[in-house]
Amino acid sequence: MTFQRQATSRTAAEPATGSGFLFVLATLACVAGLVATYYYFVQTTTGQFIDESALVEAVELHGPAGKATTKFLDLLPTVSLVMAAVVVLFVTVIRKHWAEAGIAVAACIGANIATQVLKDLLPARPDKGVVTLELNSLPSGHTTLAASAAAAVFLMASPRWRPMAGFVGGTFAIASGVSTLINQWHRPADVVAAFLLVGAFMIPAGWLIVRRGTWNAWDGFGGHIGSARIWLTLPVFIGLTSAAVALYSLARIAPSPWQETSTTHYFWAGISLIVIAGYLATVATTSLFAYAARRRVPARR
Repeated sequence: MTFQRQATSRTAAEPATGSGFLFVLATLACVAGLVATYYYFVQTTTGQFIDESALVEAVELHGPAGKATTKFLDLLPTVSLVMAAVVVLFVTVIRKHWAEAGIAVAACIGANIATQVLKDLLPARPDKGVVTLELNSLPSGHTTLAASAAAAVFLMASPRWRPMAGFVGGTFAIASGVSTLINQWHRPADVVAAFLLVGAFMIPAGWLIVRRGTWNAWDGFGGHIGSARIWLTLPVFIGLTSAAVALYSLARIAPSPWQETSTTHYFWAGISLIVIAGYLATVATTSLFAYAARRRVPARR
């Protein structure tokens, strides 16, 4: 008697049709967003004023929150490097994905080098009548380090773990960006620029990893705790809530009969901008890689 069993195929899977174009589009969107962020928040009067106002108003909350975030930022480089190193080495050793690890690490290093190069190459802030430091602080180095380390972990995770890794990593990067604003180390635009720069490096690296097809198959959303839909719905909810906070904060200081003098409105709008940008990147990247990964198909033995 011959018995046939259904087994899950472990064969390497090619990326989904059309995903290459989407990866190129996402990379170009990151580059375009980086250029637009620099132009608006550095080269225009309105952008400079909004960005600088958020930084100035951070003084109002630089009490206990400042002490906590300062400690977090002091530990950030170590935490980021240890987190990325442990996960990447674990996956590399266990699954023998040496080439994929090399790609992820190279992209991570490239993003951090590019951040320092841009800081030196980009012109100082032009005088637009806004009282601000002229030196260029865009992009945020601390945020780049945190976001690139989180992205490296995301790339090395298997498809079923990527949604969870994306949310946790995105939250970690957002927390680092928010901390730099509370401590008055960076303006909101510096943080957003760091997110976009990391995306411009890590998305192409992700495509190279996905193209290798060594672990590019999964059971879809909901098939595992790491791929539960909550990891997409939660950042969407937080992002929409942050958008509401931003609209309310800016509406209170907009010209109207009910206009108020801002004390922390620009600050909360800046925080919201960081959260929205961070979670938008998280959801978009997770969705992109989810689309590229093939569904596992039962194989007969």
